[in-house]
Formats: sequence, structure tokens, C-alpha cells
Amino acid sequence: MSKKEKSSKKEKTKDMKRKNSEIETESVEVQKENKAEERIAELEAEIQELKDKLLRKAAEFENYKRRTENEQANLFKYSGEHIISGLLPFIDDFERSLKHIKDAKNVNTVYDGLKLVFDKLMKNLNEQGISKIEAVGKPFDVNYHEAIMQRREESAEPNTVLDEIETGYIYKDRVIRHSKVIVNEDQTEETVAENNSNKTKNEEKEN
Repeated sequence: MSKKEKSSKKEKTKDMKRKNSEIETESVEVQKENKAEERIAELEAEIQELKDKLLRKAAEFENYKRRTENEQANLFKYSGEHIISGLLPFIDDFERSLKHIKDAKNVNTVYDGLKLVFDKLMKNLNEQGISKIEAVGKPFDVNYHEAIMQRREESAEPNTVLDEIETGYIYKDRVIRHSKVIVNEDQTEETVAENNSNKTKNEEKEN
């Protein structure tokens, strides 16, 4: 084989190797592109799945929010329902008493019947956390009492509640109505004022 033929053969061999290398490179790049496209498709599918989950969660939250708002609104709207339901039996008792009161011949019987209903009512209110404010004989307290007028009574301490015009009530730890009361005058202050007035009159007479 001549040198020319040998050289030509070597060139062909190099060309074949180069082409094979190029083919292999192209094949690797194609595989990489295919893998990249597959990964992109997977990521897009995951993104779509996350979007769907997010939309479902948003819808669930909106439904929960609306349901909670309705429940709170109903809670405020019907908050006194259990108290009113507890009062209905006493209204029934009063209605029955009023139906028979005209036929009653004994006033004491009518009184006893009404007193029984009243006591049952107060017991029910106490069970609900409602209680009377103790007023008569107690020191006047602006947190519980509202002074309607003053009256002097020597046998009682100054600023003592002498009488109750309207009963006050407490619900649990909150005053829902102050007791309207008559309070004993502060005699010390009035006595000082009277003494000062008498002293001034005596001084005027001396002058």
C-alpha cells in the first residue's frame, strides 16, 4: 500500500471518529434536552397541583370564615335565649294566677301564690348568676347605689342607706342596675355648718 493510500485511510478513519464523536455529543445533548423537557413538564404539573390545592384551601377558608361569622352573629342574636326559656314557666304561673285571682276570696291565698312564683323566679335568676344588691343598712357605695334623696335619722350612721326605692341587680360580677336609695345625711357636716352660722349671727349681734 502506497503512502498516499495510507494517508487517505488515516484521514477517513479520523473523519469517522470525528463523526462518531459528533453523533455521540448530539445524542447526549438530545438526551439532556429530553430530560430537561421532562423535568419542566413535571415541575409544571407540580405547580398546577399546588395551584389547585391553594384554590381549594382558599375556598375552604372562605367557607369557614362565612360559617364562623354566621355562628357569631347567631350567638349574639340569640344570646339571651336560654334565660328567656327559663323565664317562660314563670310567665305561665303568672298567667294562671291572673286567671284565678278574680275568683279568689282570700287575699292571703293570692299573696301566697304570687310569693311562691316570685321566689321561684328569683331562684332561677340566682342560678343564672343574677342577684340582688344588698342596700338597706349598708354604707352608701356609688359602685352599687344611686342616691335619690337624703333624710336625717339620728339612729343611723351618716351616709348609711336608709331605704330602697328600686332594687339593684348584679349579673355575675357586673352591676346591671344600681339600687335607687335614700341615704342618711352626713350630720357632722350639717352640724358644723349650723355652728358656723350661729357663730356668725352671735358675732353680728355683739358688733
